[in-house]
Parts: sequence; structure tokens; C-alpha cells
Amino acid sequence: MHSVKYVHTISEAGRFLPSASQWNSTEIDFNLAPQSSNSYGSLPSRYSKSFDYDLVITDKAYFKRFLYISALAALLIPALVLLIHFLPHKHHPHSPTKNLTLAVNQALTFFDAQKSGNYPNYSPVKFRGNSGMQDGKVSNLNADLVGGFYDSGNNIKFSFPTAYAVTILSWSVGSTGNDTKVSNDINCWQRPEDMSYVRPVSVCDSTASDLAGEIIAALSAASIVFKDEIMYSGELIKAAGKLYEVTSREDPGRKQGTYTKVDACGGEARDYYNSTSFIDELVWGGTWLFFATGNNSYLAYATERFKAAEDEETESEKGIFYWNNKLTATAVLLTRLRFFRDLGYPYEGALRSSSSRTEILMCSYLSDHIFNKTQGGLILLRPGSGGALEFAATASFLSKLYSDYLDLLRRSGGSCGNDGFSLQMLRRFSISQVHYILGDNPMKMSYMVGFGDKYPYQVHHRSASIPWDDGQHYTCAEGDRWLYSKEPNPNLLVGAMVAGPDIFDNFSDERDKLWFTEPSIASNAGLVAALIALHDPPRKSSNSASLNLGIDQTGIFDKIHSTPSNP
Repeated sequence: MHSVKYVHTISEAGRFLPSASQWNSTEIDFNLAPQSSNSYGSLPSRYSKSFDYDLVITDKAYFKRFLYISALAALLIPALVLLIHFLPHKHHPHSPTKNLTLAVNQALTFFDAQKSGNYPNYSPVKFRGNSGMQDGKVSNLNADLVGGFYDSGNNIKFSFPTAYAVTILSWSVGSTGNDTKVSNDINCWQRPEDMSYVRPVSVCDSTASDLAGEIIAALSAASIVFKDEIMYSGELIKAAGKLYEVTSREDPGRKQGTYTKVDACGGEARDYYNSTSFIDELVWGGTWLFFATGNNSYLAYATERFKAAEDEETESEKGIFYWNNKLTATAVLLTRLRFFRDLGYPYEGALRSSSSRTEILMCSYLSDHIFNKTQGGLILLRPGSGGALEFAATASFLSKLYSDYLDLLRRSGGSCGNDGFSLQMLRRFSISQVHYILGDNPMKMSYMVGFGDKYPYQVHHRSASIPWDDGQHYTCAEGDRWLYSKEPNPNLLVGAMVAGPDIFDNFSDERDKLWFTEPSIASNAGLVAALIALHDPPRKSSNSASLNLGIDQTGIFDKIHSTPSNP
């Protein structure tokens, strides 16, 4: 049996994240995917289809840019995100209509600003260049970790949030990482292009089940996005299946996942992404692998462990979908399965439980007794942790998806005990959260940079805050003057959603207050998902009697048969 190692890596181009040149994911010490047939330099187009697995699974490849949002209904993956009739505005009737086409394009541009490695000259972000070109070449590891995406305003690359971002972006359209030494990266305010300090790599074995589960989900969801590219989609599924085989083995000694272990696995990454559970990621990965393959053994694995994942969920995580908790989103996925392709025995118990949980979730979004909201209308899913916009964005995404399900079923709403909600209430909630982010808030400020007339100018971000002077190198010591400068960033970080306001709707646009002004790829992925879900789909002819919904009713079920069978 091969041992398995996870490293924050990828040596070529990543297609999963928007306009990706190279992004970091996971490396294992056996081949899980085919070798690239072309070298990076010989690729005929800027969208690489190649894999470069050298004793590794380095999932990578370019995620097709969708500059043609007007035709988004055809591009959105069968993974649900589906554009339906734009719901009526309600929260701020005096507010002008938001241009969601512009917003989603800007939100995607943020990922260009986060790239590491060889920086493509066609990128719309012109204040970035090559960086991290020696990543992985430390000690005796000698792995090719060049490329990837920096996590937020720092210069660290984490596999966990990167894989999460891939999964949710795949769902919506269509490790323990290269852990830079904190004493260098966090305390050094320096452009990634100017980095010269040592960047150690943290490696984990097969006990990193939380990270592995998320990567399985990312590969599987992406395979659905690229289902028309049969060979490439098959490669993704094969890699996900091999990783699943290793990760899903019952091991009495494995009690925790990547970041919860108290050993070298994950290293200082746990200071930033401290996973509190791992069964939810395994259930999440198994569910996506089922959708990608139709193999009911994956569904059995997910449904049989769903209750264990619920038992593992902490009270503070309930009702939240983000990098650390996938249970809420898994329930929504399984609810879709029950509604539109119910497989019956032996899954009906878990599917019924998932749909009940999802109904309760929707009620909780609308109730004033479960989750509080600010005076301006922002839902506070984790009021003590900051970063409320990240959680509000995914709540907007899930509530819009569920309203689409109900619309397809010709249902007018749902109920939870004595409480109930209408389709319109659910959609008003969804749009209200996105509108709050885009400027309908007491500060009258868009929290996505570049959108509207007023937005943050002192984003906590190294590249955006330091002037882009060709050939000019700035040391760590020189960087502090920009960290503490009261001047606007010289480079506009278009599309970045900052952490956002506090529970009183107050926001301080100050670079050194990262709890207000720092963006991240994980939170931006949730915003992209919400924007796409709410984007108005193309209209059909007025004489068409069919429902005009953006949701793909059958695409995600292409591999699933009414009578389940193992291939």
C-alpha cells in the first residue's frame, strides 16, 4: 500500500479557478492522473488542458473564463446554479437595480490578482508579475510547488481554501499547504514578486482526511463542469476516485483530520484554517463523486455517514456554509437529489433528513429568533467571528438555489413546524444579502472593490498597497510604510470582497485593520456563486409555455439512473 502525502502544489496551469495560470492543490506519492502531453511553453492556447503529475496528483488546469455572462445559462454547470427569473426587489425599493453582470465579472477578476508563479501577460490585473518561483525547492522535498493562488492579503498558499473555492465555483458556474513561514510572511509587508525569504513546505499523510475530502469534491464538481470534454473530465474523476479509495478506508486510529491534529501536519496553517471536523468533508466529497459518476457506492458512503457528520458539527457551525463546514451545503445537494431523482431504498431516510434540515435552514435565514440581523439587514451567522459577508454570501447562494428547486416543483413555499415561508420571501432574503454587499447598507458603501461609486480604498493586501514600479525591489522593512500609510492603495484590487462591517454596520477603511479590509479567495468564491445564482437568465420567447428558469433540471443527474447500480 502506498503512503499518501499532501503538499500544497501544482506545477502547471490550473483551469479550476477563473483565468488561472497555476494553482496549488495536493500532491501524493503515486500517479493518480495522466501525464501532460505538452510542455507549458508549447501550449497552443492560454487555457491549459494538461496535467503534470510527477509522483503526484497535481490537479490543475484552466477554469474557463466566462466573459460572456449574457450567455451564462448555457455555461453554468449542471451542478445547479442556475439562473432563474430575477426576483422582485424589496429590501430597498428606492435603490437602483444592481448590475450583477458587472459584479460577477469584477468578482472573478480578484482571482487574477491572487495568482502565484508565472504570471500571464494577458491578465487584466497589470500590477502583478512572476512570484514564488522557488516554491517547493526547500530541504530534501524538492517538489515543484510553483504556481497557485495566494490566500488573501498575505503571501501564503493554502490547499484547503483553494480546494473549497474550486468546489463552490464549479457548483456555481456551471495541506496543508505551501505554508510560508509565518515569522517571514505575516510580519513582512512585501509584494510576492519581491519575496526572497525561505518558504518551507508542510507535508501531511493520509490522515489529512478533511483536506482530501475537499479535494475529492473539487475534482468531482469540476468534472461535471467539463463533462463535454470527455477525456479531461474522466481524468478528474479518476483522480478523485483514487484519492477517495485511500481516504475512505476505515482506520480506527484516525480520529481527526488535517488541521485538528497536534503534530507537524499542517504546521502553522492551523493558525489560519483550523478545521474543527473531517467527516463533513468526507460526506461532501462522496456526494460530489456520486453526482460525477453515478456510482451509488459513493452515495451510500455519504448517506450512511451523514448522521455522524451532524453529531460532529459544533453548535457555532450550524447553518453555515464555508471552508470549514460542508454539511449545510451537502444537505442542499441531497435535497435536490430527493426532489428530482429520488432513488428510494436504502437512501430515503438520509435524503428525507437532508430535505428536512434544508427546510429548517431556510426558515432560520428568515427568522429573527435564530439568526440576528444588523439594522441594515445583514444576517449574522457567526456574530463573534467577524467576516460576516463571507457567510451571508453563501447563505444567499443556498437560499436562491432552494427557491429554484421549489419553483421547479411548482411549490409556493415551505414550512418548519409553526413557521413557514414563501418563494418570494426566500428570494427577497437572497437578493437582500447581495445588495447589502454591493452598497445597500448604512455605510452606503459597496464592499466589493471597484463596484459602484464608493468602496474600500485601503484593502489589506500587499500587492495592491505597494506601488508597481518595474525593476524596483522593496524590502520587508521598506514595506511597512505602505502598511501604515493612510493613503489609498496605488493599485485597485477590482472585485475583491473585503471582510466587511461589524455587527453594528460600522466599517473602518484602514489597511492595518484586516478584520475589516482583508479579502480572501474562499469568501470571493461564495460571492461569485451568489451573484451567478441571482443573475437574470436570458428570456425565452413570450409564446413559450415552459418555465423560464436558469437551473439545469437534469444536467447534474446525467450519470445517475433511477434504479441505482454499481458500474
